[in-house]
Amino acid sequence: MSQIEPAADCPVPVPPPGSRGIAEILAAARARLARLDPERAHLAYRAGALLVDIRPAAQRAAHGTVPGALAIERNVLEWRLDPRCPARLPQAVGYDLPVVILCQEGYTSSLAAASLQDLGLHRATDVVGGFAAWQVAGLPVLGPTPPAAPPVLAPPATAGRASR
Repeated sequence: MSQIEPAADCPVPVPPPGSRGIAEILAAARARLARLDPERAHLAYRAGALLVDIRPAAQRAAHGTVPGALAIERNVLEWRLDPRCPARLPQAVGYDLPVVILCQEGYTSSLAAASLQDLGLHRATDVVGGFAAWQVAGLPVLGPTPPAAPPVLAPPATAGRASR
């Protein structure tokens, strides 16, 4: 993920006391995880871990998907996997569930897996490098889904007639 540089004429604000930047938050999240490279994630999935793709639908369509991965977009992840939540999915059977989170490049997935650990899903982790690394490793993928072709429309009834 590329760093965004502030404009030269835009001063960087002083952060409030006790706040942490995203780099610190990400590092703290990753320090709690036993992150898996794509090959180990694939083996974990084949051994019964729940592989969860948190990318938005548009990103999955543009880049492809992992066959069998459960698509749960990031904005509802905790509600769907918290075993005590009424909005949970049937797969949220308990706190010992091995969950492997997949995002596009392995950044958002680290934050999401740490959040699942906060819920008590102590075996939650993520894929180093995300879907992009999974694909480069030659692991199974489907897609991407090509954009829909524009519909073929019949020419207007007046096509080819001379104007009067």
